[in-house]
Amino acid sequence: MPLRRFLFAVIAAFALTAHAAELRIGLAADVTSLDPHYLNVAPNNNAAWHVFDALVHVDANVRLVPGLAISWRAIDSTTWEFKLRKGVKFHDGSDFTAEDVIFSLERAATLAASPGPFASFVKPITAKQIVDPWTIRLKTAAPYAMLPHDLNSIFIVSKKAATGARTEDFNSARAAVGTGPYKLLRFARGDRVELARNDAYWGGKSAWDKVTLRILPADTARVAALLAGDLDAIENIPTADLTRLKTNANFRLEQKVSWRTMLLHMDQYRDHPPRLSDKTGKPLAKNPFKDARVRLAVSKAINRRAIVERVMEGDAIAAGNLVSPPVFGYVDALKPEIYEPEAAKKLLAEAGYPDGFALTLYAPNDRYVNDEQVAQTVAQMLARVGIQTKVETMPASVYFGRARAGEFSFALLGWGSFSGDLALRALVATPNADKGYGAWNWGRYSNPKVDALLEQGFATLDEKKREALAREAAMLALKDVPVILLHHQLASWAMKKGIAYRPRTDEYTFAHQFRPQ
Repeated sequence: MPLRRFLFAVIAAFALTAHAAELRIGLAADVTSLDPHYLNVAPNNNAAWHVFDALVHVDANVRLVPGLAISWRAIDSTTWEFKLRKGVKFHDGSDFTAEDVIFSLERAATLAASPGPFASFVKPITAKQIVDPWTIRLKTAAPYAMLPHDLNSIFIVSKKAATGARTEDFNSARAAVGTGPYKLLRFARGDRVELARNDAYWGGKSAWDKVTLRILPADTARVAALLAGDLDAIENIPTADLTRLKTNANFRLEQKVSWRTMLLHMDQYRDHPPRLSDKTGKPLAKNPFKDARVRLAVSKAINRRAIVERVMEGDAIAAGNLVSPPVFGYVDALKPEIYEPEAAKKLLAEAGYPDGFALTLYAPNDRYVNDEQVAQTVAQMLARVGIQTKVETMPASVYFGRARAGEFSFALLGWGSFSGDLALRALVATPNADKGYGAWNWGRYSNPKVDALLEQGFATLDEKKREALAREAAMLALKDVPVILLHHQLASWAMKKGIAYRPRTDEYTFAHQFRPQ
């Protein structure tokens, strides 16, 4: 090799190695806590996956794969056995054992004052048994096929480090001792999460010695930081910037159909929900959303094709299901509601609202792709059929707490799930804290027949039978318009040339899965 080419190759290799030492990623939503059992929202969970592990992982296509458990099986109709991975160390050098698993399950079930608890994932468990340091058995009151899926959502913490720890202790890094690919160095709320590589990680060393997760909810700031070289990669590319990044040879773009479905919740349990009135501001005699004709009218008033083509610039799919096409339980026969504004007006008149009514649509402005624009567009469409709609948006860090407190009668939510029946359980099943049903059913829709089908499916270990029951429950529920389905998002990432990332259906952005090319 000529000397000049040799020197160039050495310099290039050195530059790549130096670059590989640190990875700077721009996140699109605020991370409010590093306590992995405090608030079950995707931005927090995304950050937590860097520090902690679960018994069960999922791959890029949301298929279950081994995590801290190398295998699991139902040894009888109500008992699951999990074999744990041997030789795993926590960040402080202590051994991971069954004691840490049991402690974590109990902490997730009992953590007080959580605005978005993880308790629903462990509610089915009635007894826990440690067989040996690397084997546990979990009992359920009835046959329950979903336990391995649920345990993907429970992060395992160190019993030694977390006993008596408060959420503040995790945020300060004192109690944030996990088995994940990185150690938490610093969490600066609203700014960044700083991480150092865990060289002893059981899944293999990351390519990056240090990772900084920058919190940049503003789309323009996130894209500008990437273009300026202040970041190496970003998530949630604004649709307006996709073409620019696709055609820029200095960057690489990755996209994939997400599991996230955008939808609208409607209050169906109060007689006089807040911010719902006639057009003069006077209270209505009754709650219009309790009438299925009104719910259907709202759905028919929305032009999903226009939202997909104009607001999302083609980077979405109109939704007729609670889950996107790749997901277990998707029903081909369920199609997006047809845009029929005249039919919507007729339905409103039949329900007793010939002149419509007034409401406020609430939405986050920094959580989903074009969330505020989607809300404004929906408001304009509803106005055309006589529903006078005001839009109020706010940061996700404020929005979700207020939504779960019941402050909103009409609100935007994005939801992703492993399967159609799990989405139904969270979003439309009758709220029941003891069963873990309806945890995100803000409108409190209730249909006992749907609940019964879900219970039957969750007790069925045969996957084909369970999927048939999930599809039957979806068709029954969605016929009643419990929520207004809008579209399925496309997840997107942009990164500097020389870095690769395999896009994930679950939208997570994992530093350890970025690779220098």
